[in-house]
Formats: sequence, structure tokens, C-alpha cells
Amino acid sequence: MTEDGRRPGIRLAGRLETAAELVRQQRARVVLVSGDGHGASGDETAAMTAHLTEQLGVDPQRIVADPYGLDTYDSCRRAREVYGVERALIVTQSYHLSRAVTLCRQLGVDADGVPARCTGCGTGLLVEKSVRDYFASGKAAWDAIRNRPAAVDSPAHPGVTDALTD
Repeated sequence: MTEDGRRPGIRLAGRLETAAELVRQQRARVVLVSGDGHGASGDETAAMTAHLTEQLGVDPQRIVADPYGLDTYDSCRRAREVYGVERALIVTQSYHLSRAVTLCRQLGVDADGVPARCTGCGTGLLVEKSVRDYFASGKAAWDAIRNRPAAVDSPAHPGVTDALTD
């Protein structure tokens, strides 16, 4: 998701721009950035946090990073179980939105979707990503049916609650 391990790629940047706009419009009070904080492409959550604060002007106290959101299922499960999220706006591109919202709802988060900007998303890319997401839906359904635990077990984290009370 990052270009050089430090900056978000174009689609991730679109998600972050949309999230920042939701904060500015006061439709969201906290941004939970979720991704692989220890992956081959660098620390995704650090790159997202830096972009939100340095490029988009979001108050750092409004950002909570989950470095173990290794896939959409883990991100939703950890949002509920680790960060205590009960209600959320899920920001992602349209080709991924219904699966992400459905998973979060299945895992106990009252979620609605907000389509993110998709600069550079031509027809070919949208078809490719839609096909990928279609096949990923089978894995997501299987994960939900068997109630797969998150890949990384973590204790409760007060970050979201703390950000909401500030």
C-alpha cells in the first residue's frame, strides 16, 4: 500500500483524503488507520498517520494506528475487540466497500461505507480489483463462518476511547 515504505500509494492516499474530509466535516471524530505495521512494504500505519497529519492537517490526537490489521477481516475484528469500536464509517474504494462493511457488521461493528477517491482508477484497474474482491469474498465468508481469531492477539487498547474523550 505504500510507494516507498514511507508514503501511501495513490489508492491509499485517496482513502486518507476522504477520511480527512470526514474529520473536517465533523462526520468522524477519530481515524483508526489499520494495516501491516511490520510488512515488506514498510510500516503502513506510520505512513498513513504521517500523511494524515503532515499532508492533510488532521490532528494527531484524532488518529489511532492498528499495526496488526493484516487483512480486512483482522481490521474489523480488531477494531471491535481491541479498540472497542462499536460504530464506524468504513472508508475504502467502491470495489472493496461492500465486503469491508459486511465483514465489520458481521463482527459486531455498526458500519456504514464511504467510497474513497480513486484517482488513476481506470476501467481496467477497477475490473481487476472487483474480480479480486469477488474472490476475496469467499475467504472473508469462511473467516466469518468459522469465527477466525485475529492473526495477532492484543490486549484492549484505549486509543479510540481516549481520542473520543479529548
